[in-house]
Amino acid sequence: MRVLGISAYYHDSAAALIEDGVIVAAAQEERFTRRKHDPSFPQQAVKFCLSQGSGTPDAVVFYEKPLLKFERILSTVLAVAPAGFRAFAAAMPSWLQSKLWIPFQIEEALRQLGHDVAGKIHFSTHHQAHAASAFFPSPFQSAAFLTLDGVGEWTTTAFGVGDGNELTFLKQLRFPDSLGLLYSAFTYFCGFRVNSGEYKLMGLAPYGEPRYVDSIYRELIDLKPDGSFRLNQRYFGYLQGERMTNRRFAALFGGTARSAEAPLTRRECDLARSIQVVTEEIVLRIARTVQSTTGAENLCLAGGVALNCVANGRLLREGPFKRIWIQPAAGDAGGALGAALAYVYQQAKQPRHREARERFDEMKGAFLGPVSTDDEIAAVLNEHRLLEFAELIPESERAQRIAQLLANENVVGFYQGRAEFGPRALGARSILADARSTQMQRVLNLKIKFRESFRPFAPIVLAEKTGEYFELNIESPYMLLTAPVRTDRRLLKTNPPSANRSDDASTDLLTRVNEQRSDLPAITHVDFSARIQTVDHNVNPVLHAVLSAFEQQTGCAVLINTSFNVRGEPPVGHPRDAIAGFLETGMDALAIGGYLLEKKKLPPSLLAEVKPRSFALD
Repeated sequence: MRVLGISAYYHDSAAALIEDGVIVAAAQEERFTRRKHDPSFPQQAVKFCLSQGSGTPDAVVFYEKPLLKFERILSTVLAVAPAGFRAFAAAMPSWLQSKLWIPFQIEEALRQLGHDVAGKIHFSTHHQAHAASAFFPSPFQSAAFLTLDGVGEWTTTAFGVGDGNELTFLKQLRFPDSLGLLYSAFTYFCGFRVNSGEYKLMGLAPYGEPRYVDSIYRELIDLKPDGSFRLNQRYFGYLQGERMTNRRFAALFGGTARSAEAPLTRRECDLARSIQVVTEEIVLRIARTVQSTTGAENLCLAGGVALNCVANGRLLREGPFKRIWIQPAAGDAGGALGAALAYVYQQAKQPRHREARERFDEMKGAFLGPVSTDDEIAAVLNEHRLLEFAELIPESERAQRIAQLLANENVVGFYQGRAEFGPRALGARSILADARSTQMQRVLNLKIKFRESFRPFAPIVLAEKTGEYFELNIESPYMLLTAPVRTDRRLLKTNPPSANRSDDASTDLLTRVNEQRSDLPAITHVDFSARIQTVDHNVNPVLHAVLSAFEQQTGCAVLINTSFNVRGEPPVGHPRDAIAGFLETGMDALAIGGYLLEKKKLPPSLLAEVKPRSFALD
């Protein structure tokens, strides 16, 4: 049985293909179009996924029910009329032209690719897709599941039990009460882009103090002991559809929302910390309710809120579950995968043949995207007149050569194997650097990523050496858990509040970013935390070999791993994108397939032709 899953028309459009219960391929449209969070129909992602299969799909499943979603939008507009009419009118053309005609669009798109799927179009609900993506690829035969996001059709949070090939929903929270929308309201108010900048808010939080927590509980949210809540809609604008917050929200928090690119003030730092504290408390309360209701030892997570790795880390350390597993593509992209899985197991009733395993899931490390052969890479190098300067390194020598470059504080673009599915770079489309360097965070942010200086970088560590560096006793292959750096590696013993409490936080942020807090300064955040990716030999042998070689040369089994992109762009997809990123930024070397390029070995005349990289705001 071949089942194609599709998500589209909100953000992070994607496609995924399941054959006989095996995840064959999954990819986001943004990797092909170079448009970050591309919401359009995933024509190229569908084409790629079908190219990895063995024929026409038996079913195509869309990740939500458009008519039910349209009902929610229409009901909301009528409930707040006339306030929301202008936003509703602006949205109508896209609904009338495309979103209400999804079956016909799918049939036509696949017909153009040579596949007749007339009569084979199906739909899951949004949170059914999230739950399926969380449970079915997990290593558990039975587990509780919890999905949290902005909103699907009507649901914003749901939990239940997965057992074999069954999912049973037990409870849900409905729109407009949404943890995802609450967090996004603060994202918007702090000057970051909704559905894109939430991770920035999470990264900013440790620089602030939780001085707005009481105001949030008193005015914005009525939180119950079981984790359910009601939001006070007098402070929000998303029901009207024009903006996330309103004038009452601004008055409560001392003035208008920060505009994009304006200097960060102490207020934004404290707001970020405050909503992060509240979010973690809500997640913990809900998780306790899930466990007491289901009696389950294990928990599976999906939905956009499940990408909050700080909350996930607290849930692991303080929550009631023995183990948790988080879908690496937890947001809407993962809905494509979940929709297909939901059909396979719940509608087609296929058996879930799987031995109980303690370590590995069915996601193949999330390496489910396209791959480029050395011949294809050589052709692109030749297009750029680079082939004669690129070394084709024997496989037996590659890891040592790359590790040597990293040990000498070179920044290396790493384009290897199949691309990752989901928002994290996991060592296939990555930029690697030395975590021991006191200058590397600044260099990467300003000269290569072109992004805000306060943002931390994540470490990769040999899975078997994790406990030597971090207070984490399980593997974290998808960079979705935050844990503290071990106390014996810290150079500062406390993280006191900043002495500089002036309104302009910019100077203070720079000072604190550049503090050397541990013997791994480039990946240690101001609260001594790190967003950890553990690297297992069986899941990613190429990256494991580089880490092992780096440890042999330096005694350190940790490197920086950040996504291979610049600000405002998705991670690179085609070799052409990787080469452009290498040439147009301050990157020192590029390991692309079997080839190695070093910038210092390129002729000055060729580099002089390269235009400096510009970036879009994100």
